[in-house]
Amino acid sequence: MIPVLTPEWSAPSAVRAAFSLRSGGASAPPWDTLNVGAHVGDSLASVRVNRQRLLAALDLPAEPVWLEQVHGVEVHMAGEGARGVDVSDPRPVADAAVTRAADVVLAVQVADCLPVLFASADGSVLGAAHAGWRGLAAGVLEATVAAMQSDPAGLHAWLGPCIGPAHFEVGEEVRDAFLRAGDATEAFNLNPRGRWQCDLPAIARRRLERLGIRSISGGEHCTVADPVRFFSHRRDRQTGRMVALLWRPSVRV
Repeated sequence: MIPVLTPEWSAPSAVRAAFSLRSGGASAPPWDTLNVGAHVGDSLASVRVNRQRLLAALDLPAEPVWLEQVHGVEVHMAGEGARGVDVSDPRPVADAAVTRAADVVLAVQVADCLPVLFASADGSVLGAAHAGWRGLAAGVLEATVAAMQSDPAGLHAWLGPCIGPAHFEVGEEVRDAFLRAGDATEAFNLNPRGRWQCDLPAIARRRLERLGIRSISGGEHCTVADPVRFFSHRRDRQTGRMVALLWRPSVRV
């Protein structure tokens, strides 16, 4: 059985979500073992095995819709009949995806960046966003919510594992980018080295609150601090990728 992290949030019961951990796969070090990223230097054969194991363990209705993530704000609309692609095939270039269709599995890969999952009040609209600091500052969460075309007050959001404030040291340019975008100075603390400790989950939470989203969960898991469960690019440099998955199974009678 492949261990996964199951989000604790208030999304409708029809919605399914999971976050992969780093164990239970076939990849050798430094991608050991459940690396799902096809772009990090790992054997593509191992990545295929890992993705298939995850698909089987979660009983996914389809291959996830894998994205070519570029730290931007583009949102991919995954329509009915959308299916994932093989590890060697071209992927949609986007950092978020939205669907209104059942049996479409949204996916965002991370190894320190913040994954954010969204579900409408009735579960009919789903969204998933990859929010590294660049995408978060540029508005990837706002773009995802806009693409969902659902009342923000009825949305449920979950903040997945990411680099925590104790480990995310940034320079003045990163802080300035957020402050210019209207984010609060309280998300940054000056350390003894004259640099800033940045709280990505706090920034994301406040941005979602400003959009009118009231049901926000998660944000407590730090990828850097837990090498047993999580990959971390900041900690290890060359490493694997985890994935946040979101889908709504069709009703079968």
